[in-house]
Amino acid sequence: MTELAPGQDAPQFELPRDGGGALTLSALRGKAVVLYFYPKDDTSGCTAEAIDFSALKSDFEKAGAIIIGISPDNAKKHDKFKAKYGLTIDLAADEERQAIDAYGVWAEKSMYGRKYMGVERTTFLIDRDGKIARVWRKVKVPGHAAEVLEAVQAL
Repeated sequence: MTELAPGQDAPQFELPRDGGGALTLSALRGKAVVLYFYPKDDTSGCTAEAIDFSALKSDFEKAGAIIIGISPDNAKKHDKFKAKYGLTIDLAADEERQAIDAYGVWAEKSMYGRKYMGVERTTFLIDRDGKIARVWRKVKVPGHAAEVLEAVQAL
């Protein structure tokens, strides 16, 4: 599968979300969308990333952007994760890997010498017209949310 790049149309998706209902990319047309893919709820890096994005949510909203976190966890797990840490961002459940595969973030990873398949921490900035504006691959969490916010403000 080819890697998505800036200028391409963002793949559409409809996924179950925290709190019930569904999130669809097409319904967000006209807003900038920060789509960040993360491996798993309630793990150290994923928790730090979600807290950082939640802390900056009002700044993203002022810049006309919405933040959506996507992982293979189910919506009930997302609800618990949000409640435990007071998260304010939207979380989508991609148990079937519909968006994860469409965005090409299911990748071979390695931990302690063991290779396995999982979600590679990746963020996509989608512009108001539904095109990919920027991609961050193999994200390092510290400072990432602030860097994405700067990119949104520059759109």
